[in-house]
Parts: sequence; C-alpha cells; structure tokens
Amino acid sequence: MPPESLERWLHDHTFGQDVPRAGERRTVVVIAITAITMVVEIVAGVMYGSMALLADGLHMGSHASALGISAFAYYYTRRHATDDRFNFGTGKVNSLAGFASAVLLMVFALIMAWESVLRIINPVSIKFNQAILVAVLGFMVNGICLMILRGHRGHDHGAGGHDHHHHHAANGHLKAPADLRNDHNLWSAYLHVMADALTSLLAIFALLAGKYVGWRFLDPLMGLVGAALITRWSVGLIRSSSRVLLDMQAPLEVRRAVKQAIESEGDARLSDLHVWAVGPGIYAAEIAVVTPTPRDQDHYCRLLPDGLGLVHVSVGAHTCSPKT
Repeated sequence: MPPESLERWLHDHTFGQDVPRAGERRTVVVIAITAITMVVEIVAGVMYGSMALLADGLHMGSHASALGISAFAYYYTRRHATDDRFNFGTGKVNSLAGFASAVLLMVFALIMAWESVLRIINPVSIKFNQAILVAVLGFMVNGICLMILRGHRGHDHGAGGHDHHHHHAANGHLKAPADLRNDHNLWSAYLHVMADALTSLLAIFALLAGKYVGWRFLDPLMGLVGAALITRWSVGLIRSSSRVLLDMQAPLEVRRAVKQAIESEGDARLSDLHVWAVGPGIYAAEIAVVTPTPRDQDHYCRLLPDGLGLVHVSVGAHTCSPKT
C-alpha cells in the first residue's frame, strides 16, 4: 500500500479546541469590567468611609476571581489542544472548570445564607441611602456583563471536527452546535454574574422596603431567598458538567437520531451504541452494526445527519444470517 494512501485516514483530535471561542473573549471583557468596578468601589469605600461600598467591592473581587477560572480554562484548552496525551482533545477542561466554578458558587451561596441568618438573629443598623446606591450600581454593572456574556444565541463555529472514518461535512469539517448552556465554562461565568445581579436586585427591593415601610427583616430574608436560588443553579450546573466528566451517554435525542439513521435502510441493526461528550456540544461515538449485507464504514458514517455535533465516529460492521 503506497504511504500516501494513509493520509486520508490520519487526523488530529483538536476538534477546534485550539481556536479561541467567542465565550473566551466575552469572559475576558466581563472580568475587566468587574475588576474596574471592584477597584472603584474599594477606593470610594476607603475615601468616603462607606462599609457598604467597601463590602460590595470585595464581593466583586470574589466573583472576578471565580471568572478568572473560566478565563484560565479557555486558555488551557487552547494551549494544550494539540497535546496527544488527551485522547479526545481538551474539550472536557471546559466542563471541569464549570464544575469547579459551580462548587465555588455554592460556597458563596452558603456564606450568603449564613450571614443572612446571623443578621436575623442579630440585626444591624443599615445606612439605606449608601446601600441602595451600591445595590443599584452593582445591578447596572452586572446587567451589562450579562448582556456581554449572553452574546448572540447562535451556533459557535469554532469547533470543527471529523470522525475516525471520515464522516466530514461537504466543506471538510463539522460545525458543532453550541449555545450558552452547552459551554459549561461560559455558563458558569454567566451564573456567577447572574447571582450577583440577583443579589443586587433583591437587595434593592429589601432596602427600599426597609427605608420607606420599615420592614428591616426583608434584608436578611432576601439574602436567604437569593442563596436558595443560587444553590439551585449551582446544582444544575454540577449535574450537567458531571455528565460530561463521567462520560455519561449523550442526550436521548442524539442517540435516537443515530439509531434511526443507521437502521433507516436495509436490514442493518445497532447492536451497541456509545455516544459521549468530548467538548461543548460535540460528541464522539462508537457504533456496532449487525447486518446480513455489511457495507464499508464510510457508508454508515455518511448516513449520520449533520447537526448532531458528532466529531469522532467509529463504526464496526458485523455479518449476521439473513432472516428466514
């Protein structure tokens, strides 16, 4: 066999992870905005003797650190995308960062709940005007950051790919569908900013009620409500990122589409199917087919529909006796 005939079977496993993702740029912009706001609030708090400003500035700093995890994960994913020590590329770094960030977000929620309980037991005096100003400022900044992180809800075309038996799109690469939730790293950053925005919004409501109606108890109560919602978000992200980290099966609709495509013609039947995530919205698959009239592996790969996010597919065809 001439050596050049092997070229069509050779491929890498970067799957587009070496290309900067849109989420990376948006995350860096949000970190910059958060860091600037943090510095302004801390300096203002020290200059004007406002503990509310100083506390919110430090709070901003904690979220800037958490967002730094997301930025580092994007960098690490690109930096090591071609490292052959990773069997299917570095796409799972995305979910690992999302998992770690979700755990950190849950810790913030627990601290928030604990502080709220302490405030219920031992109420403290509140400087309403300063506190409302800080809450409004924080809500505005976080609102801007949420819009930046959300970006356009379309497909991220940064992750190209191919399969083990050349299941290519017509233009030579697959365009894996990915939205905000598929990118666990970006979703974790979004949740951190959302948690901050929710905290500010609840604080505004509680502070206004405390100032004008005298309901001071609402301030710590809204803290508990916010902590409960943030915890729920964290649990959801931990579950979805864990599915990727533990190589759990891809969503049912993806597996069902693969099964229907393979069994759509002739007597071919699936005897085994494994589809798992190897990055944000992209999957690898191992397929075993039994049929009395086996075809070459390229044939079965061509049956698979585009848009499933399949970037690495291995197919094994086995001969069985025809039905009588």
